[in-house]
Amino acid sequence: MRFWLALVIIGVLVVSGCITQPQSKLEGIRRIKHVVIIMQENRAFDHYFGTYPGAEGILMKNGTPAVCVPDPSTGNCVRPYHDTNDKNEGGPHGAIDAAADVDNGRMDGFIAQQEEGRKSACRSSVNPECNKALGKPDVMGYHDRREIPNYWKYVDEFVLQDRMFESSASWSLPAHLFLVSGWSARCKNKDPMSCTNELANPQSLANNGKPLDNFYEAVESGNLPSVVWIMPNGRIASIRLRL
Repeated sequence: MRFWLALVIIGVLVVSGCITQPQSKLEGIRRIKHVVIIMQENRAFDHYFGTYPGAEGILMKNGTPAVCVPDPSTGNCVRPYHDTNDKNEGGPHGAIDAAADVDNGRMDGFIAQQEEGRKSACRSSVNPECNKALGKPDVMGYHDRREIPNYWKYVDEFVLQDRMFESSASWSLPAHLFLVSGWSARCKNKDPMSCTNELANPQSLANNGKPLDNFYEAVESGNLPSVVWIMPNGRIASIRLRL
């Protein structure tokens, strides 16, 4: 499986008919007035769409996964399998962990990293450096239309980008920062020249966020900005242990 994505852009919603306005003479992409990006996280492409027909996902042969990843604790090589559980433990997914997952292109470190992450005292389900054990390692599990029919319906109707990879091989916050600004960093002050690259522990965007009610009010009043990012909170987001 591909390394755990810190962020998956589930949909880009084009809002052009929500507000009654005179018909525009603009054509094509120039007719788009608003772009709303809804961000979900902590899911790999293969975890959600690895078996979608025609997608470049899990390598299959006669309907069965043709690849496997070694499990250091058992000595077995585990193939991807259909997982019906709503909650998924997953593994640690910081920058160091992602590099270990990929293992210089061998793509064989996923189970080892999940087992290693269980050794740390994990007080939070959103800590990217550890994970709480829920049973046997589940990083080789995948979902399909039976568990996530809405996501698969989006793909039926729109576009599935099966060769788009995240900007940073790290956890959610750096990926959020890359999506908004193209950079994950820590800054000494508001001057961009005071910032330095930081994938592990960048500065948060929390102080710049607005309540979701502000989004609905802006839509209703006709004051929606041209581009909007929506980040679900930990209670409702598709985070592995919170779903």
